[in-house]
Amino acid sequence: MGFLIDRRQQGKNKSAVNRQRFLKRHKAQIRRALEERLRERSITDTDNGESINIAGKDTSEPSFHHGRGGRQIRIFPGNHEFDKGDKLPRPEGGGAGAGQEASDSGEGSDDFVFEISQKEFLELLFEDLELPNLIRKQLAIDRDVKPRRAGFSSSGSPANISVIRSMRSATARRIAMSAGKRKALRALQDELKQLQQQTPVPQALATELEEKIASLRERINRVPFLDDIDLRYHQQVLEPVPSSKAVMFCIMDVSGSMDQATKDLAKRFFILLYLFLDRHYEKTDIVFIRHHTIASEVDEHDFFYARESGGTVVSSALKLTQEVIDERYPINEWNIYAAQASDGDNWPEDSPRCRQILDHLLPKLQYFAYVEIAQRDNVLWKSYLPVEAEHSDTFAMQHITSAADIYPVLRELFRKQDQ
Repeated sequence: MGFLIDRRQQGKNKSAVNRQRFLKRHKAQIRRALEERLRERSITDTDNGESINIAGKDTSEPSFHHGRGGRQIRIFPGNHEFDKGDKLPRPEGGGAGAGQEASDSGEGSDDFVFEISQKEFLELLFEDLELPNLIRKQLAIDRDVKPRRAGFSSSGSPANISVIRSMRSATARRIAMSAGKRKALRALQDELKQLQQQTPVPQALATELEEKIASLRERINRVPFLDDIDLRYHQQVLEPVPSSKAVMFCIMDVSGSMDQATKDLAKRFFILLYLFLDRHYEKTDIVFIRHHTIASEVDEHDFFYARESGGTVVSSALKLTQEVIDERYPINEWNIYAAQASDGDNWPEDSPRCRQILDHLLPKLQYFAYVEIAQRDNVLWKSYLPVEAEHSDTFAMQHITSAADIYPVLRELFRKQDQ
């Protein structure tokens, strides 16, 4: 008989630990299934988790069973079919279940349905994304601080108590206060033991020694097990840390050439970008700019829901971005980013003006991402091509043609850089 012993260390919450192991082990399969589900799911629906299907063959676990051959001795309680001496055919080994049902194409897949929570959904969604070229630019002592352990103190909050250090202090105190008494107790016990070996035993002297031993034990027991002076608390101090302050300019074209379907795709892209920034970066300002012939800085609600429309002058948005940077965001203190979404239409005489503004704007930015929502390269895309060739490290462009392209485009624009 063989025994299998699982010696893997497990935490208190074994189910949570096993769940994290499953997510880590099958991350690639879960991510592929998640990307497929995103094509059907509304990009604004992030309040719930997701139910995803993984092919059964991708979640197979090792199993132990009897192989072909081998000699086995089995004892059964009795039967009405066989007699002593009957020979039975050896069973075929290696079978482990009925298997999966084949498909018309020659291969099958038993789906494993796995539920992930909202937190796990967002972690998988934005796990390998980051703001490119983010650097620490300022030491903000009044705002950017983090707690750091700084030893122990004799006073503090009960939530910060150190049990191990308190018990160590209590043990040392008890040893110090009762060391002399314990030494005297051992001497009296040895004396009583020697006295009891005498024949006859002097009862009066033995009774006196027993009374002294009982008195010493009582005095030792009166030493408190834990006293207020034994309590120790974790002490924390706040130390300043370098601040990575960043601002993202969200620039959206709302001109008449942008039909409702195109605007919806642009809004979905910015909603996903907003969720990414809100989850990964605590101190990131977001500036919303809408433009047609005139650009204006708006709040979040107007950016996504206002119905203003008109002609197309892209340079007005780039000019307003430059003015806001010069007014509120010094480049020596802030990491500045910009993301622009448009259908690519623009007045022909305005495109050269856009290139001139970008030549002055890009040196101030860490990164500029342009998303064109169109089936083909339009005027603005062609105007930005020389800019991308000249500033490949800080300027990137991508096409979006359907809702299924939004998440892959976001991953391509903001994927983690190689170390």
